[in-house]
Amino acid sequence: MSRIIAIDHMTLDGVIQSPGSPDEDRRDSFDYGGWAGPQYDPDLQKAVGARMGAAWSLLAGRRTYAHFHAVWPNMPKPNPFTDVLNRVDKFVASRTLSEPLPWENSHLLKGDAVESVARLKAEHGKTLVIFGSGVLVQSLMRRCLVDEFVLQVHPLVLGKGHRLFEAGVPRTGFKLADVTVSKSGVIVAAYELQP
Repeated sequence: MSRIIAIDHMTLDGVIQSPGSPDEDRRDSFDYGGWAGPQYDPDLQKAVGARMGAAWSLLAGRRTYAHFHAVWPNMPKPNPFTDVLNRVDKFVASRTLSEPLPWENSHLLKGDAVESVARLKAEHGKTLVIFGSGVLVQSLMRRCLVDEFVLQVHPLVLGKGHRLFEAGVPRTGFKLADVTVSKSGVIVAAYELQP
């Protein structure tokens, strides 16, 4: 059985929308895209990587998969993150995409996302890592399928935007497993699901 780890950038007020670039996610007229860039620090990548482990696969929703595919394979080389993302198995939960998926080592999870991910979690031997994909993470939380959150909490309040923990997410207990603070003031907190 796999573990599912959700990794997200988050503001102090809980916003996860469009941390990477201005055009990443403009839903609901969100115009603060790229807010995580100023606090980037190599220590963040090390802390997150330590939580992921060496044997992992990517799990993504349609929007995150499309964004990653548009950005990472086209980054200048050498780029170790691009190489890793190209090689890793990518599982995509979507009702609108069809096979074959355009990025190498990509597999479509058809039908109901939660049911498909639950089956994958039961059968897959590697950690399933989710970057972003807030809608997918919220759906999985309703079935207690997320085993760990690695939250990169940025010292910033935006006042608007999509949040990871929206209304309707069930009460769920977690325990703090690890915490790191970067030089730029970003807190990387790992929370494991309490049984």
